[in-house]
Amino acid sequence: MSRIGKKPIALPAGVKYTVQGNTVLVEGPKGKVSALIPQGISLVKKDNDLVVERENDSQAGFHGLARALVYNAVTGVTTGWTKELDIVGIGYRAELKGKGMVVFTLGYSHPIEFPLPSGIEVSIDPKQTHLTISGIDRQKVGQVAADMRSLRKPDPYKNKGVRYMGEKLKKKVGKTGAK
Repeated sequence: MSRIGKKPIALPAGVKYTVQGNTVLVEGPKGKVSALIPQGISLVKKDNDLVVERENDSQAGFHGLARALVYNAVTGVTTGWTKELDIVGIGYRAELKGKGMVVFTLGYSHPIEFPLPSGIEVSIDPKQTHLTISGIDRQKVGQVAADMRSLRKPDPYKNKGVRYMGEKLKKKVGKTGAK
């Protein structure tokens, strides 16, 4: 039995779910999120919890995955998901341009305009070096954060670039002089 798959998912008040074929639509106070469920996996409501069950052991590999996808959807519509990025480097910064555009200045010859997908919000601190990405779809929030980080990955020699908050980097030693 899957350790993650057998954990029940708590359904807070105001959260509804509907199963249509192999998709689950979860509605809550923040919006709607849909998640795919593999064949042979079913959702059963027991008390105020949602339990993910499988037909037989041939779906064992998908049991924990299905539970995690439904849990991410339920958490997204109740509290939402956030990722935080730090921009490190002299002159490196980000600013909001309208509602759906973030403009990065990352040491290139031109500023980089990053359009935001629907359902994603970004807030930038007054120093313009700390971004908070938030939304109800965990996969979309993580993908936007990864795309922003890939604009200027952290340099191992100078530790400059865009990094996740709390990300530890190993600083490499530069060349030593010839003697």
